[in-house]
Amino acid sequence: MSRPLSTSDWAVLAYLGEAPAHGFKLASIFAKGGELGHIWTLQKPQVYRALEHLESRALITAVKEEPGDNGPPRTLYALTEQGQAQLESWFASPVLRIRDGRSDLLLKLIFMARRDIDAQPLLKAQEQHFLQVLATYQAKLNKASSAERTVLRWRIEIAQAALAFIRQEIIFK
Repeated sequence: MSRPLSTSDWAVLAYLGEAPAHGFKLASIFAKGGELGHIWTLQKPQVYRALEHLESRALITAVKEEPGDNGPPRTLYALTEQGQAQLESWFASPVLRIRDGRSDLLLKLIFMARRDIDAQPLLKAQEQHFLQVLATYQAKLNKASSAERTVLRWRIEIAQAALAFIRQEIIFK
């Protein structure tokens, strides 16, 4: 069984959902100073690993080769129909863990905005899921040991901050 897609895989897949690209371009887009590097940073080896993984799962395909500036030819990749379907499903699915809001949720929102996809359904589903997570944390608080309470209080604060962000996004979209 193959491993699930990582955040890096999703980031590369989402970018390829906008336009075909080669690894060198993707590496520059997700570099620290790149167009999307402030959200998710990828180094060249990570980009090429993601491309290999996505191609092995038939989510992308090589469409042509272009000459490299001063090196070997560059392979241009594009989404397959299966890749497009997976991407649409990813856009519609809320993240499960609050800590993934900083990466996966932000990537989803940015890519959805770039593609002019309505994020309201995702935001509302995300709000409902995070409300459930918050309620779970709060329910455990009174029965927790001292160390567990400290961690739970932290998680509750982060959950409340994530919910405040999501509610602002719902209002401003």
